[in-house]
Amino acid sequence: MSPLVQLAAEEAENPLIPPIPELVIGLIAFVIVFGFLAWKLLPNINKVLEQRREAIEGGIEKAEAAQTEAQSVLEQYKAQLAEARHEAARLRQEAQEQGAELIAEMRAEGQRQREEIIAAGHAQIEADRKAASAALRQDVGTLATELAGKLVGESLEDHARQSRVIDRFLDELDEKAEATR
Repeated sequence: MSPLVQLAAEEAENPLIPPIPELVIGLIAFVIVFGFLAWKLLPNINKVLEQRREAIEGGIEKAEAAQTEAQSVLEQYKAQLAEARHEAARLRQEAQEQGAELIAEMRAEGQRQREEIIAAGHAQIEADRKAASAALRQDVGTLATELAGKLVGESLEDHARQSRVIDRFLDELDEKAEATR
């Protein structure tokens, strides 16, 4: 064969297109391998995919349930917080009212004690004044009797006479004291 014929024969064969027998053998091998993989691996792959899908769906359901529960707990906490704030405000108001009542009671008690002390002071002053007046009457009476006795020149030791003189003298003193007021 001449080199030209060979060149023409090579040109007839396309290097991109494989020979028919190789193509048939390759196609049969592909079908056998694909069938074997579909028969053995495809069920396992589908099984794993189904398990993952169930796990993901279960995880989503669990997440939704947890979110619902968290929302419920959040609402409960908000309600408890609002109730606690309301209770704190009520207790604060009660404490203020009790404090005001206690202050009013203490003021009233202080006023009452002050009035008792003043009344007791006035009573003590009056009692002291009366005691001093009585002591003074007696002393003045004795002195007046002695002085009158010296002036008259006789003894005024008679008790009845002495009392009358003393009473008359003190009554005159009281009248003069009231007239000057």
